[in-house]
Amino acid sequence: MIEREITLTEILTAREERVAIQNELLSSYKVPVVSFTMNIAGPVKVTGLSHRAFLRGMEQLRLGFVPNRMSVRQEASRSLPTGDEGYFAVDAPAERVKALCVELEESTCMGRLFDIDVIGTDGCKLERGTERPCIVCGKPGRECASRRLHSVPELQAHTAALLRTGLWDADQNRLGALATQALLDEVAVTPKPGLVDRANSGAHRDMDFFTFQASAAVLSSYWLDCARTGHVDRAESEPSSAAPAETFARLRPLGKQAEREMLAATGGVNTHKGAIFTLGVLCGAAGRLWTAENGFPAAEAILDEAAAMTRETLEAELPAAHWNTAGEQLFRQLGTRGIRGEVADGLPAVREIALPVLRDLLGRGLDRNHAAAVTLLHLIANVEDTNLLHRGGPEGAAWAQQAAAALLSRSGETMDDTADKQCLSLHRGSKPADRQCLSQHSRIPTLEQIAALDRQFIERNLSPGGCADLLAVTLFLNALCK
Repeated sequence: MIEREITLTEILTAREERVAIQNELLSSYKVPVVSFTMNIAGPVKVTGLSHRAFLRGMEQLRLGFVPNRMSVRQEASRSLPTGDEGYFAVDAPAERVKALCVELEESTCMGRLFDIDVIGTDGCKLERGTERPCIVCGKPGRECASRRLHSVPELQAHTAALLRTGLWDADQNRLGALATQALLDEVAVTPKPGLVDRANSGAHRDMDFFTFQASAAVLSSYWLDCARTGHVDRAESEPSSAAPAETFARLRPLGKQAEREMLAATGGVNTHKGAIFTLGVLCGAAGRLWTAENGFPAAEAILDEAAAMTRETLEAELPAAHWNTAGEQLFRQLGTRGIRGEVADGLPAVREIALPVLRDLLGRGLDRNHAAAVTLLHLIANVEDTNLLHRGGPEGAAWAQQAAAALLSRSGETMDDTADKQCLSLHRGSKPADRQCLSQHSRIPTLEQIAALDRQFIERNLSPGGCADLLAVTLFLNALCK
């Protein structure tokens, strides 16, 4: 992508080349050709905004062809100073292809800037039937263009507004869907020691797989609310942007309402209270950092922003807590900061352990279920889980950590004694460098081995619920931040 002003000669040359590409595709494949460009006013024809919108349009075209049984014989694209260009040779009746393209152009505000031509096998371009309206006033577009009723700066301002709105709508919907999917995927991962999964209810008697499904479904709109709150507060780095802690303060009432809706959906059972807090903060942080040109940032930036949003508030609140919750009681008794401390620190267990482990396992070809189950073991072995402490006390929590670490260290090929001793020496409060040793030297347990550990957790009434929430966070960030 080269962003600069172009000349009339460049425009004419690009137009001739575009016709040549269309004709070559028609000659080679003997099927209709789709030619996709962007309607961008002014001397600069390609920008960061227009390029992201173009990529979105290409994706939407691909997704539209599949369910309509339109076989793509060839796809090509190029990015020039004169604009982005996409081409598809589509094996389907030209009229059907044109109807699909018109539907895409009219389906979103961003689609108003899509220029999607369909050329039939006879070499003629199909007309769309209805004239497109002006993006500024809504009157017939050709009339406004021929009479030059709107200035170039006016057209550019409306173009940028349409692109920003369209890109934000698409990105926030994707974020909300991925947050809900993370909860659904987390409960579906099987087996999980002591936790609800598809095989059993773990160490729980008041909830099952369907309880979690109901809870995840009712929370779907909450993630969007959190992202919008962060997005509005940051206002894309404008001087009036709210401070990170102010965004966190505005998220908290949303979280309380989400908890009430969760309890109503589950009949009073707490399935996702920790996830409501953690994922809600991350969605708010992602909304604050979103830009139209780049979308959401890398996972590390979102985790840093989450820490900036929460650190001051949470560190002030814990010592002054009323000791009503199990987590607050454990803080008073053992100094355990729980998930509040993890979030205030930028979720180091996710950043330094879970995300690297999950991505490594997936990169090695492990399926999502197995990779997530092993990632959970790494979290259990390294994280001071307040749910384990509440259920089993320090002894039970220590046993759970050691059992997970032992399973990771003895699985698969035999490890050398030094690495084995290093991994088994992990303990609560260990430094990140110590924590990482386990993921570097461990092997991959089988699902049968993890299921055997699940039975031991159930016998001891142990459930690593905090680690389950961190697994959901890991699945979410891995999907959101490619």
